[in-house]
Amino acid sequence: MTRTPTLDKFKEIFQKHLKSGKSPGYAVPSVWIKPNFDEICEPVAVNPHQFFLNAVENILSSPPVPSVTQKGQGGNWSQKSVVYNLFVRLGTAFDHNQNGILDLPLNGEGFRETGTFLKSIALLPYIKALGVDTIHLLPVTTHGVDGMKGNLGSNYAIRNPYELDDFLCEPFYGFGVEKEFKAFMEAAHHLGMAVVLEFVFRTASKDSDWAQKHPDWFYWIKDSVLDRPVGSPDPNLYGSPIFDEQTLKEILERHKAKNFDQTIPPPQIYRDMFTVPPKPETVHKEGVRWIGTLGDGTRVRIPGAFADWPPDDNQPPWGDVTYLKLYEHPDFNYIGYNTVRMYDTALARRTNAKMDLWKEIEGIIPYYQEEFLIDGVMIDMGHALPKELFLTMEKRAREINRNFAFWEESFSPDKESRESGYNISVGYFWIDIYNPDKTAEFIKRCSEEGLPLPFFGTPETHDTPRCAARRDLDFAKQVWRLCCSLPVVPYIHGGFELAEKDPVNTGLGFTKEEILQYPPERLPLFSAAALNWTGNLELAGFIQKEVWKRRETL
Repeated sequence: MTRTPTLDKFKEIFQKHLKSGKSPGYAVPSVWIKPNFDEICEPVAVNPHQFFLNAVENILSSPPVPSVTQKGQGGNWSQKSVVYNLFVRLGTAFDHNQNGILDLPLNGEGFRETGTFLKSIALLPYIKALGVDTIHLLPVTTHGVDGMKGNLGSNYAIRNPYELDDFLCEPFYGFGVEKEFKAFMEAAHHLGMAVVLEFVFRTASKDSDWAQKHPDWFYWIKDSVLDRPVGSPDPNLYGSPIFDEQTLKEILERHKAKNFDQTIPPPQIYRDMFTVPPKPETVHKEGVRWIGTLGDGTRVRIPGAFADWPPDDNQPPWGDVTYLKLYEHPDFNYIGYNTVRMYDTALARRTNAKMDLWKEIEGIIPYYQEEFLIDGVMIDMGHALPKELFLTMEKRAREINRNFAFWEESFSPDKESRESGYNISVGYFWIDIYNPDKTAEFIKRCSEEGLPLPFFGTPETHDTPRCAARRDLDFAKQVWRLCCSLPVVPYIHGGFELAEKDPVNTGLGFTKEEILQYPPERLPLFSAAALNWTGNLELAGFIQKEVWKRRETL
């Protein structure tokens, strides 16, 4: 039987506020109150105290449901799951005072209009009604402000992986973000739903809490070196390494042959920007930026990151994050494809491993297992972590919970991923489904060979264009029917069921022109935004029916 001490305490607080007789102005989408997909969703005025009390009581009044995680050991239960991807800050954002904007940080009544864990609790019956049994949460930890994009910043720019983002709680009630997350977990588990939390382990925000105490965990460059503007070819400015056409061709050929011996380094002018790390006692904040001083007086700073593969990737710079230095070797003191992902064999040796950093990383998952009872993790770019590091993380997590699931953000999962212990991968369905020939080839592969590792059946992710922006409603339905018919994991990227058109991020599958159309100020990954919660729920209803058909055949 599930225990719900945090939810029980929440009920007392809501009841106390109700007795005060005060009713702040507050509106929510009608489908948050009753998940009926046959009706038009519209804003409904409610007493927020009564709304949250009803939401908690309705969840707890239903008999506890056995956890979906009991269906298989080693995390394989997740291969039979139906997943809903929730970006908390976006997924439960709503114009509660109906003034036409999302008020920041709070509205006039003192309520948060961007998404919170408390509102996500109220959303759980809606998610469950879609046929979902597993929730994939995008990162929920504190994020940095050095290089921050948009008006909120990215939840992938993790400042401290052991601290939750205070922006994800409802300050009106004073619960605090940790208690709200615990309550969310209690509610999900009471409904029999698993929660898989996403983490980023190879990057951190440039103003990471770790930088002052452990500057050797980071790469440093001369503070005199300026950042290269987007589109500039100037090699004297800091940005992703610039390779000539012939060198780039050779790098790609070596990668294809899996030859990582004596990898081709970036140009010398780029490598010369990097320095040794400063001593901890010299590292201090200037504004929001960490600055260190070397023994000769040189001022140094932590550089931003960039998409490391392919070496000529057209993504905008990741100026709000930096790569952690997982290995240390004087010949590889720079950020490059061969130091943060396609590790050179001379670098990727245990003798070069930053073991104190590794041990800090190894403790993150167990902390969330023991403190919040999460059921699994999605590891951002998991295949880019050193294998030895990942295997230790996996071992520790499954010592705590043998059914713990590991998912990886890989678009080309293979046998090695499965043998390493991953249960699911993101995969490539989201791109192949828009090409009829590739779709036919994929279906044939499923029937004749099977997949090396189950992956998500979805036409969109938080990094890709939205399905509704690329095709019509009939196409979305056909794709979802395939997702529920093929041996993939049906995956609802939050907002897909609402036919949302605006992307969350422009990380994958966008042209340069499309990227320019969506600056950080227009992207929910960086700025305040809400899903289209008002209107027709036809696609959501279709999703629900197809999921139940799938369940009947399993």
